Amino acid sequence: MHIEPGVVDGAKLVLSYATAVASFGLAAKMAADDARSTGLLPLALRSVVTTGLVFSFFEVLPHHPVGVSEVHLILGSTLLLLFGAGAAAIGLAAGLLIQGLLFAPTDLPQYGMNVTTLLVPLYAVNLMARRIIAPATPYVDLKYGQALALSTLFQGGIVCWVAFWAFYGHGFTAETISEVGSFGLAYMSVIIIEPLADLGTLAVAKALHRYSTGPLFNFRLHQPA
Repeated sequence: MHIEPGVVDGAKLVLSYATAVASFGLAAKMAADDARSTGLLPLALRSVVTTGLVFSFFEVLPHHPVGVSEVHLILGSTLLLLFGAGAAAIGLAAGLLIQGLLFAPTDLPQYGMNVTTLLVPLYAVNLMARRIIAPATPYVDLKYGQALALSTLFQGGIVCWVAFWAFYGHGFTAETISEVGSFGLAYMSVIIIEPLADLGTLAVAKALHRYSTGPLFNFRLHQPA
């Protein structure tokens, strides 16, 4: 989902700064909600974990350039379910920044676009999770359809934002439409993998109940709201 250098440049980058500020506002809201539920220190601990995981997702898991961007397996909905929306948001923003600082400084001018592309869909997933998962249902009892809905929203949101930045930067040219289409088709294939990753991870958490409770994990894993 990295926006390639040159897709948006010059004065048009100002919009990405504005959307990044708005995205940080959404992240702060999710973090504040989590801190009220579980406390500030547990949120900080979970955020350290999610930051490390996001960094490894970008650097270790396979990723391939397709069209206007790259296809990554980011597992945003998995992070949300395991560690909470606030820690997931902080991890996505911080992990992306660390990855850029250490390994891809050419991506830093695009940081505002990339962080927006991750955080806005995550916020939407957080809202959907509250709607489709009953308060009495621990996350370890999630059904495949629910995991699929969350993953589809997250990945679909990423594709929509990448498309927006591409068309914003280059206009509705035949080449841009083709590149956005090829990226979208490739990225949506992640939907096949992420719900299975969600359910597999939740099954492990359920089986290892004694190890997946406490401040390092989302309290909703094993408890109702």
